[in-house]
Amino acid sequence: MKIVVIGGTGLIGSQLCKNLRALGHEALAASPSTGVNVISGEGLKEALKGADVVVDVANSPSFEDHAALHFFETAGKNLFAAEKIDGVKHHVALSVVGTERMLESGYFRAKMAQEKLIKHSGIPYTILRATQFFEFIGAIAYSGREDGNTIHLTPAALQPIASLDVATALTDIALKAPDNQTLEVAGPDRRPIVEFVSQYLQHIKDPREVVPDDTVPYFGAPINDQSLTPGANPIVGATRFEHWLKSTLAPN
Repeated sequence: MKIVVIGGTGLIGSQLCKNLRALGHEALAASPSTGVNVISGEGLKEALKGADVVVDVANSPSFEDHAALHFFETAGKNLFAAEKIDGVKHHVALSVVGTERMLESGYFRAKMAQEKLIKHSGIPYTILRATQFFEFIGAIAYSGREDGNTIHLTPAALQPIASLDVATALTDIALKAPDNQTLEVAGPDRRPIVEFVSQYLQHIKDPREVVPDDTVPYFGAPINDQSLTPGANPIVGATRFEHWLKSTLAPN
């Protein structure tokens, strides 16, 4: 089976392509670096020729409100036009758990616009919403309000996941028939954000203390325990945060 992975050279896409090739499928990593640009349309028609499945894991290079919306809307329209010409049978897209609950954020409004385009495209689809990646915990740590030797962060709950487990879930979905549904995938542990960040900072030997602070937003948006955590019966990744820290992130 030929599977085109949009954003196939990135964190998730590269692991997904590796998985698919190991299973004997033709996985084409489509990105600007490989000559495929979903914004300009360059190389898109050629990449999708003969494709059975398209998996879109591309992300906006900017989190600014208008830039993110432009990226996801333009990419989506170009993709669906090309997919209809080539008769693609299944469109798989990676989104974010909590998108509909985070619409105060321009980035999440852009992701919601992307999901709506997918649902109205007429192409059979599966959307996989993932929780925040373990690889993003560092960015969360440094997004807080710094005050001397402390970092103030929201104590809201998080259920983050290893990118490897997201790629595994996408592999399984890409090889199944489309169900025109939205699924969720999350890590095995649900704890306050401050606990994950504290553990991360300890591992990298950053001496700063993490302080729970309800007044600190999450990248500009207020959140609670339900904002970024999955609903009932998500797909659950196997990798625990502690194991990921020890095996992936070497301490300084």
